[in-house]
Amino acid sequence: MTLVAAPARLSTAAATFEADFAARLHWSADTDAAIEQRVADILADVQKRGDAAVLEYTARFDGLSAPNMAALELTQADFKAAFDAIPQAQRDALQAAAKRVRSYHEAQKKASGESWSYRDEDGTLLGQKVTPLDRVGIYVPGGKAAYPSSLLMNAIPAHVAGVQEIIMVVPTPVRGSVATGGTGEGTSTKGERNELVLAAAYVAGVTRAFTIGGAQAVAALAYGTETVPKVDKITGPGNAYVASAKKRVFGTVGIDMIAGPSEILVLADGSTPPDWVAMDLFSQAEHDELAQSILLCPDAAYLDAVQREIDRLLPTMPRAEIIAKSLNGRGALILTKDMEEACAISNRIAPEHLEVSSTDPHRWEPLLRHAGAIFLGAYTSESLGDYCAGPNHVLPTSGTARFSSPLGVYDFQKRSSLIEVSEAGAQVLGTIAAELAYGEGLQAHAQAAEMRLTTPVKPR
Repeated sequence: MTLVAAPARLSTAAATFEADFAARLHWSADTDAAIEQRVADILADVQKRGDAAVLEYTARFDGLSAPNMAALELTQADFKAAFDAIPQAQRDALQAAAKRVRSYHEAQKKASGESWSYRDEDGTLLGQKVTPLDRVGIYVPGGKAAYPSSLLMNAIPAHVAGVQEIIMVVPTPVRGSVATGGTGEGTSTKGERNELVLAAAYVAGVTRAFTIGGAQAVAALAYGTETVPKVDKITGPGNAYVASAKKRVFGTVGIDMIAGPSEILVLADGSTPPDWVAMDLFSQAEHDELAQSILLCPDAAYLDAVQREIDRLLPTMPRAEIIAKSLNGRGALILTKDMEEACAISNRIAPEHLEVSSTDPHRWEPLLRHAGAIFLGAYTSESLGDYCAGPNHVLPTSGTARFSSPLGVYDFQKRSSLIEVSEAGAQVLGTIAAELAYGEGLQAHAQAAEMRLTTPVKPR
């Protein structure tokens, strides 16, 4: 059977564009009610029974049978052994990527993650104290896929922020287990470990790690067990069960975001080789069937050329079936009136990844307000950002770039306001505060401020 990948062809000039555009963008973030209930039960059970519950669910879903949690803990020696075992080229690539990610986040910390203060004309000190979180948990997917790059993107900014303990959970399911899409029959004492992930943990400086996953891993991090320490924040992607669990434990711990399917939007002026753009669209489509790849361009002939390259290149892709389903279900090639209109549509979408594939990308960048990451110029493929450019690849999806940001050093810090009022400042601020406090009917607030005034005030 010949696979066909035919993204929807839309034109902003068509009378039906708005309806067609909305239909193509639609994605339901609603979680299946059965998943929600199952996750709620797992969270409650882990909170109540701790290690025993985690061991039980790990055997049930991952097929990994362990006598105790110690058997599921990875050691620094495991990380070093994995790093030594992988090919030299992979070791070099991991270290090079880590160096660039670290350099970027060090610059980010310097620009926006340091304490500051000033004194006003009365000598009152005002400022902000920035401190790192004590302990964070990072979730690294395992089973059907493994992402050492995500480990780097989560652990390195935490280190740069000054976090002292980074606890990693990474499922290592047995082949044929529920977690790998199997029936779950039979268990083993050893799961499928990904050496590149463990090597990345060595490079990134993970403190402790456990071979657990799913909602039970999120629960262990959020509530703590006899063995797994309770963390202050949980970051990292996962499946529907992980996403639901993170949403439910928010408030007990912090979380980074609830991520939807991956997205790429390419703004093209027709100057980039069409096969480059076709492959960039593939780069997100190959993630899963719900991923979204959209091309906006004012040149109809160029859209035709990209479609021809899609047809030519698709049979060469190992994940061709997933790519085809993604492009057929959610992909689009959209003809716009001009590049200005393309930028306006991009802002409506607020994509996770936004490529400006133009001879003059800096002409259009000021018009772009909403995107997780903006890739400027034909040579800046989104895949470089995924692995080694430096900025974080954990990005807001599903339009949330309208109000949220990439994962960064600031996600592993918290801010405390600093206030030191001088005697002279108390005379100015006390009068203001008392007036407002009396207006709110809060007598103690008002009198606490007035007691510090050198000139008595009339009681009210």
